[in-house]
Order: sequence, then structure tokens, then C-alpha cells
Amino acid sequence: MNTREEQLLRIKGRPNEKQKRFFASRARYTAYGGARGGGKSWALRRKLVGLCLCYAGIRCLLVRRSYAELKANHVRPLEEEYGALLTYRESDKSLLFPNGSRITLGFCASDRDTLRYQGQEYDIIAIDEATQLSEYQFSIFKACLRGVSDAPRRMYLTCNPGGVGHAWVKRLFVERQFYEGENPDDYCFIPAQVYDNPILMEADPDYVRQLESLPKKLKDAWLYGRWDVFEGQFFPEFRPDVHVCSPRAIPHSLRCFISFDYGFDMLAALLLGVDKDGNLFVLKEICLPDLTLRAAAEKITELTREHTVEYAVASPDLWNRRQDTGKSGFEIMQGTPLMPPMSAADNRRIPGWRILREYLSPRIGQPVLRISSECETLIRSLPALLCDAIHPEDASSEPHDITHAPEALRYAVMSRAQPYREQSKNNHFRFKTKSTLF
Repeated sequence: MNTREEQLLRIKGRPNEKQKRFFASRARYTAYGGARGGGKSWALRRKLVGLCLCYAGIRCLLVRRSYAELKANHVRPLEEEYGALLTYRESDKSLLFPNGSRITLGFCASDRDTLRYQGQEYDIIAIDEATQLSEYQFSIFKACLRGVSDAPRRMYLTCNPGGVGHAWVKRLFVERQFYEGENPDDYCFIPAQVYDNPILMEADPDYVRQLESLPKKLKDAWLYGRWDVFEGQFFPEFRPDVHVCSPRAIPHSLRCFISFDYGFDMLAALLLGVDKDGNLFVLKEICLPDLTLRAAAEKITELTREHTVEYAVASPDLWNRRQDTGKSGFEIMQGTPLMPPMSAADNRRIPGWRILREYLSPRIGQPVLRISSECETLIRSLPALLCDAIHPEDASSEPHDITHAPEALRYAVMSRAQPYREQSKNNHFRFKTKSTLF
């Protein structure tokens, strides 16, 4: 028996019909799943192994939210199933094949984790549980799908409804709603349920019964793979091609102010400006973690260096006195040189989101709110916000790392009048006077 025959024999198991469709897909981006128990992980591992055997020297990346999950769900099963065929190397977290093919193991728990992948090249990228990743993180991996070899360039995703990535996965693969520049032929979705996986149903009937006994909302999503049971994207009005603009397209004659959301885990500060027609522009942002109050104030003043800023609006909790110093956050930050006069924001959530939704709605074909392309955190956070499960008119507080910049924007619009409307009179922006700031 030759080596090739031995390799073929080592790929054990018989795929079901949905898994066969997954194996046969040649689309640039293929998503597989929708419900739990459809055999996604089994199929993903075999797809990667098969590609590594077919294309010598191919470079693959296998990604999950955390490395611990990746090791438990994929590394150990791969070692058990293909131990004689591949070598796991802990030093660089790679699975190596005799023909030079490689599966690199990666994780992406936050936006900062994407920095390790920028500039890298892979022939094949597999993202397990893709709805745990934001659309921004997905876009970084898309940029890594390139190379000069003859190997195919493909991305394979497994997914279930829910999670921070619910909206973009649903848009691309389920609803097939594409933005300019996205080719519909590149995207293929193969839905699968536990009922499509007879091996699991026979081996573990209790798992099926557990899914069938779930509350209706979870049952619809996890058993039947329904994508409409989660509220999904909180701001479907937001469109990067409509609301994002080049810094050069922003007028020079603006009345400027600062809006910021502060926590030790993250400072999100925005520099905004208003033109004579009441249109709102977000010019710059600073989004940094682990800053003290004084350090945060110093960062905020960096936004004011090239602009005359009339005030800064911030969360009212900064006016609470701190037990450790006896001073409020407002006193500490306002005492920083060049810090603009601070005003406590109207932090009512639902009214604030409603007004922000008005700003995202076009007036006479043009948006009232435009965001500079340099404000990357705000641009990727707005479409990632999800509806709160209990109060659908409010945005969810999870995942927490994407809420800071939108909160700052909500404070900004709540410090203003209603957005400009053509039929209204006396509708220009009215800044608060200094007498009302303290």
C-alpha cells in the first residue's frame, strides 16, 4: 500500500448529505451550519485535512475565539484521528504535514488580537463559530486570504444564530444582502440541523431531546437554525457606504465639541462638528483602555489641538465623588490644562438611541450624520450593536467592548437639538451656554 492510499484510509467516517455539499463547495466564502448538532466541527476538520493532502505546501489558518476552545474542539480530535499523519508543534501552534502543508492555529477574542494577523497571507482560512467574531474582525481575516501559489483561496465558516456576529453572517449568507463591492457569487451558505446528522442522533439521542426541550426562542435558533428569532443588528440604518466619508470631504467651517464615555476599561472620545445646516460630522476619535482620569483628560485635549472646541459632554457618573480622593471625576478631568468646559450628558438610553437613529436616517437623499473614515472603532462598533433581549428599543450591553464609542455618540446627539429637517425653520444647532455647563 503506498503513502497516498494510507492517507486516504486515515480519513475515517462517512459524511451526510449536507456535509457532502460543504466538501464540494468551491465558493470563496462558504458558511456551514445554522443549528447545533449539524456536524460542523467534524466537517471542518476533514475539509482542512483533505485540502492539506491535496495541495502540498498549502497554508491554512484555523481560528476560534479562544485558544483553549480551539485546542479542546480541534487539536485533540485531530491528534487522535490523524496522529500518525500530522505533527502538532506547540512552539508555533501549528499542525504540520509531511508534504509541507500547515494548519496554523489562531484565536481572536478581541479587536487587539487581529493585529497579529494583519499583513499575513493564507491560502485557506477556517473560522469556527464565526458569529462570535465581529464584522471588523471578519474583514481582517478576509484581507489575509491571498497569495501567489496555485492553491485555492477560500474561507470556511461554521456558525449558529446569535452572538456579536449574528447580523453580518445573516446579511451575507442567509439574507444575501450585499454592499457595493461584494460579489454574491463569492458567498455560499449550507444550512444544517441535528436532524441532518443521523450519526449523532443515533449515538446521543439525549442531546436531541435536550434541544427539543429548550425555551421556544432558543429552540427555534439552536434546533431549527432560525436566524430571525434574534433581534440582531440594533442600527440597520447604518451603512458604511452612506455614513462614512473621507476626512477631505468634511467641511472646514464647523462648530466643534467633544463627547466621551469614560471607564477605566476604555475611554471613547469623539471630536464632532456641526455645519451651518445642522449636519453632524464625527471628525476624530480616541479609544484607549487602562487610562486614569487625568491621563484620559490629557488624551481628550489632544483632539482639541487643531480645533476650537466649545464644550465636552460626558457621562453624569463623572460628577459622583470618589471615595479614594474625595473628588469627583469631573473635578479631576476639568482641572487638566486645555480641557474644554464639561457638561453632564443626558444619558437616557432609549430616547438617545431614537435621536441617533434619526441622525442616521437620510434627509433629501443625504445623511445628517457622517463619520470620518479615520474613526475606525466607531465605524465597526455601530453595526455590531445588538438589540437588548428584554428591551428591544435599547442596545445590548454585550459584548461590552463595542458599546463605548456608540455611547459617546449617543451623548453627543442628546446634547443637541433634533436633526435638521428641510421643512423646519430656526433649526440650526444650539450649543449650551457656559452658564448651563456646570
